[in-house]
Amino acid sequence: METRVTAVDEDAAAGSHPGLILAVDGGNSKTDVVLAAADGEVLAQVRVGPFTPQSTGVQDALDTVAKAVGQIRAQLSLTEDAPLARHVSAFVAGADLPQEEAVLAEAFSARGWAETVEVGNDTFAVLRAGASQPWGVAVVCGAGINCVGIAPDGRRARYPALGELTGDWGGGGTLSRAAIFTAVRGEDGRGPRTALSAAVAAHFGTETAVDAAVGFHLGTFADERLHELPPLLMRVATAGDAAALEIVDRQAQEVVGWARATLHQLDLLDRDAEVVLGGGVLRAAEPVLMDRIAALAREQIPAARLVVPTRRPIHGAVLLGLDRLRTALAS
Repeated sequence: METRVTAVDEDAAAGSHPGLILAVDGGNSKTDVVLAAADGEVLAQVRVGPFTPQSTGVQDALDTVAKAVGQIRAQLSLTEDAPLARHVSAFVAGADLPQEEAVLAEAFSARGWAETVEVGNDTFAVLRAGASQPWGVAVVCGAGINCVGIAPDGRRARYPALGELTGDWGGGGTLSRAAIFTAVRGEDGRGPRTALSAAVAAHFGTETAVDAAVGFHLGTFADERLHELPPLLMRVATAGDAAALEIVDRQAQEVVGWARATLHQLDLLDRDAEVVLGGGVLRAAEPVLMDRIAALAREQIPAARLVVPTRRPIHGAVLLGLDRLRTALAS
């Protein structure tokens, strides 16, 4: 990330801490941790493993952050008992519900890394990193899919984002399953013939697509390898395969539909609001998907502006921490 972000008043924020903000962007594939000073300078930054409290437990997830904190202390020659930051700004996966945010905030506080703690869903960090102002809508399409929005008056819109249980469709996991589902059905005649069948088999080095599916069932292929399928899906769709295009079109409809619903909730449908498109699936900027999203956006949310962020979510976590401290200093 950039080595400087928007600062707060240095004199007002001064204290004994080497850093002002300890920012955390914790996701299903990696965790970024940054220590930033009052003037916005990044003092240290570390990337460690995934932050997955929903599967490994809260304390294991916090241990991942602790590993990064230890590396930051080593980089800056700080002892274990030295104060680290004034405020923890953690925007992480697994903070989908208010009660989950509260549990995680308590766990972060117990580690003693800072005086104050704010925990939120990582989609808010994507919004803050990508929008030109502290409001707008963000749709994240990474391993899963989520959406949040903030109105100019501070009102928020958010969703449980628990997958199919809460009406969500999309993201890398969903696209991967849809690709292999369609490939197998196209092969055995239950669905339309599709180039996905041969493409899936070739990718995994099997004779047929169903052999690849059986390989996942038997553990021949690790489940993580399913995440290799979205780029393959995009390539087959780009070549004009109707079945693959249908999956990509549904993803585009979900992205724009969620953005539209959120803009409506916040009375922003007629405003020049930014819709930030984050997560690995959207950051890949595959034209076959992004062109369809743009076309649907022109029809359904014509006043909105689509933004693919150039700054990483950890930048948004730092900015949200500085926003919070700026508000505290002003009160």
